[in-house]
Amino acid sequence: MSVNAPSDDALLAAAAAGEAAAVRILAERHGGWLIALAARLLGGDRAEAEDIAQETLLRLWRAAPGWRPGEAQVRTWLYRVAANLCTDRLRRRGRARVGLDAVPEPADPAPSAPERLQAQARLAALDAALTDLPERQRLAVVLRHIEGLTNPEIAAVMDITVEAVESLTARGKRALSEALTSRRGELGFGDD
Repeated sequence: MSVNAPSDDALLAAAAAGEAAAVRILAERHGGWLIALAARLLGGDRAEAEDIAQETLLRLWRAAPGWRPGEAQVRTWLYRVAANLCTDRLRRRGRARVGLDAVPEPADPAPSAPERLQAQARLAALDAALTDLPERQRLAVVLRHIEGLTNPEIAAVMDITVEAVESLTARGKRALSEALTSRRGELGFGDD
């Protein structure tokens, strides 16, 4: 966000007043990462991720008239709503597994085809291992190690203590390590 860009709170107040430009700016600012987060939590389903992002932003517009600046950060609120919507979606579909072939290929600017294939295999292996984690561990690991949130931010999103976040991420990382250790050679990680 540039120095002169309006804050999320200011844009939300403008959106509540009916300014379409504020709604557009908020959607552009947060839509991309919301889709990426939802796709990661839902096992790579881009269409479902877009639905989740759209529903999350719709809920933000509905909350705009009653929004109290300084009480919560817009980004934290969006993480929480998106995470809850993903959890609901997963529960509704009974945690149906998404096959590795269904995971969309990420855009990768790497010049060589073997490097792109290797990166895709690593991503698919990580996504598959993430899918096997319990929901709360998966959410904590994705928010911390993929989205880059701090433990206090994750605690606010998940409505738990920082200590619980630390426990969830530690258990999740341990489970991921155990799940991926046997595939090190296959994924191009030598015995360093």
